[in-house]
Amino acid sequence: MKNKFLYASAFTLAFVLVSCSQSAPQKTTDGLSDTEIEQRIESVMPQLTLEEKVALVHAQSKFSTPGVPRLGVPELWWSDGPHGVRAEFEWDSWLYAKHTNDSITAFPNLTALAATFNPDLAYEYGVALGEECLYRGKHVILGPTININRVPVNGRNFENFGEDPLLAARMAVPYIKGVQSQGVAASVKHFALNNQETDRFGVDVEVSDRALYEIYLPAFKASILEANSWTVMGAYNKYRGEHCCHNHRLLVDILKGEWNYDGVVVSDWGGTHDTKQAAENGLDVEMGSHTNGLSSGRANAYDDYYLAFPLRDSIKAGKIDEKFLDDKVRRVLRLIYRTHYHNNYGKVGNEEHLALGRKVAGEGIVLLQNTDNILPLASDKKMKIAVIGENATRKQCIGGGSSELKARNEISPLQGLQERFPNAEIVYSAGYDAGPSIYGFVMPSRLNADSLKNAAVEAVRDADVVLYFGGLNKNFKQDHEDSDRQTYDLPWGQNELIAELAKVNPNVSVFLFGGNPVAMPWKDSVKSISWVWYLGSETGHAIADVVSGDVCPSGKLPFSIPVRLEDNGAISFGAESYPGVDHKQVYKEDILVGYRWFDTKDIKPLYAFGYGLSYTNFELGNIAANNNGKNITVTASVKNTGAVDGAEVVQIYVGKPNSNIERAKKELRGFQKVAVKKGASANVEINIPVENLAFFNADKHAWEVEPGDYTVYVGTASDDIAQELTISVK
Repeated sequence: MKNKFLYASAFTLAFVLVSCSQSAPQKTTDGLSDTEIEQRIESVMPQLTLEEKVALVHAQSKFSTPGVPRLGVPELWWSDGPHGVRAEFEWDSWLYAKHTNDSITAFPNLTALAATFNPDLAYEYGVALGEECLYRGKHVILGPTININRVPVNGRNFENFGEDPLLAARMAVPYIKGVQSQGVAASVKHFALNNQETDRFGVDVEVSDRALYEIYLPAFKASILEANSWTVMGAYNKYRGEHCCHNHRLLVDILKGEWNYDGVVVSDWGGTHDTKQAAENGLDVEMGSHTNGLSSGRANAYDDYYLAFPLRDSIKAGKIDEKFLDDKVRRVLRLIYRTHYHNNYGKVGNEEHLALGRKVAGEGIVLLQNTDNILPLASDKKMKIAVIGENATRKQCIGGGSSELKARNEISPLQGLQERFPNAEIVYSAGYDAGPSIYGFVMPSRLNADSLKNAAVEAVRDADVVLYFGGLNKNFKQDHEDSDRQTYDLPWGQNELIAELAKVNPNVSVFLFGGNPVAMPWKDSVKSISWVWYLGSETGHAIADVVSGDVCPSGKLPFSIPVRLEDNGAISFGAESYPGVDHKQVYKEDILVGYRWFDTKDIKPLYAFGYGLSYTNFELGNIAANNNGKNITVTASVKNTGAVDGAEVVQIYVGKPNSNIERAKKELRGFQKVAVKKGASANVEINIPVENLAFFNADKHAWEVEPGDYTVYVGTASDDIAQELTISVK
């Protein structure tokens, strides 16, 4: 494999020199202005041959697109994300290159980031990720993933920001701005309606325009109009009979039409299927064709890509207008100018990035239950702690598909606890074994399940406290690309194991890994439950911070946890709604996704969207709402009535009683996280533009605000409302 770093740097320098010879301004720390970029694009366009233009719009290797060496136009190097820079691959295979210098910081997964409800942290996360991309010579990071968690078994939910479009938008925008502040392009994905992995290449989605615009597009729209994401990745699935990577309505009418997008649309790997559609329906760069998307493909197929020789030949034959190619080339050149002009070299795996990952992880952990205040544990106390569960030692950065990471170091929960509780006697027993992680296969364990369970039960008999680390992992058909989960229950006999542990020892605290809800039939038999996601390099340290009380939990669920899988709106309608029948699927729950379904249908979830406990207590008071015609301003005081410092998330939901159209009972319209010292109070002010109360009128293809009285719900979870107020909207 060629030395891409020297290769890219040489042509970057040449490109700078060629461009400067056109009397354009010199490079600045902040990059080129939009005017300068457009001037340089137009200076290069007339010099390009048809073959050179075609070369710019498709891959030359698994993760790079070519430049134009004759003119000094540099390559673009792309990397999987969204929560770290993936290890290097060989030039033309899906085998890792086995470099020794491509280890990175693994940041917490995006569902964990969403659970912080902290947009400021999302920006810091993006900046750090951009720095790691720069150090690794990457120009585009393939993230964030902002599809909505429609069903609780989607294999890639752990990459998303949860089930609510406002939360996803408010977390995605600063993430993208942070990444691109470093001169690295974000690639917001997967556009659009990519809400399951089952039949992901073939499923054809039918969804109402209201649900499309109100639920599935807002985070993408914000990523374009507010954050100006420099690239957008298409989805594998179909919408209205056309593949999303060259879907005229999504890419031409909405993205580049209604939103006036000037960036690059890149295919998902293997997401392109037709030359004419790809040329005319908005796709700009084709990656990974003639592959199955990830694990296999035809060698050296690049010239045969749909946007390669077939496009060139179609243009020469007059079957496709060259204007479509020129538009793509301008967009690619724009991306090159946006990403190759910075005075930064980046950094990777440094203490600042590790500390940030640890902070995000600590804020993202969600305390769901804490009977008798069993947590936190006194770190200086002599006690016997039984640590049970394979996830106490399993490396979670491995697996999951394209988001797999090669962490420089990954601290396990067991190691973190051993470091944090030096006076405790800590014993460990696996309890279960999930087997190895191999893409495309479910590999059974070679260990005896009964023996593992029996050993764990014996280990907890005389322990003062039991810390159980289980849940899901990134094996195939768990939290993994190209497969959905097959059951809502915990895998590998964990429900039975937890129940047995609780019979033997009453002091069981459960820590669940995963990006998807699970059934918890043992809930009432354990003392504590915490959701700990996939926390990356600093997993063990972050968990030990919370267990010891060094960090007071403040995470909130970014999705609802149903009691039963059938309680989920999409799944309640049967196979036609999920996973589809004969490649056809109808989103029958329409706009009632997640908590909107539970609230409107009066179905009680196990744990509600926005829910999360603390080691302290908060009271909301002095709640008021005012509407000045343009903005609704909600004010409240947050008092910390407990014994430790903490943080609370004030959540504002709005509903329209007696509406003339179908609506959810209430929808999240604003939130603010506030840190409050023990015994102190803090004030919050949350502004909600009245236009954000609009519904999408499909008949008029326009947003409308329905006049009348609205109910403003102020609380700390979708089912924990401190006060309801009424406002009038004209």
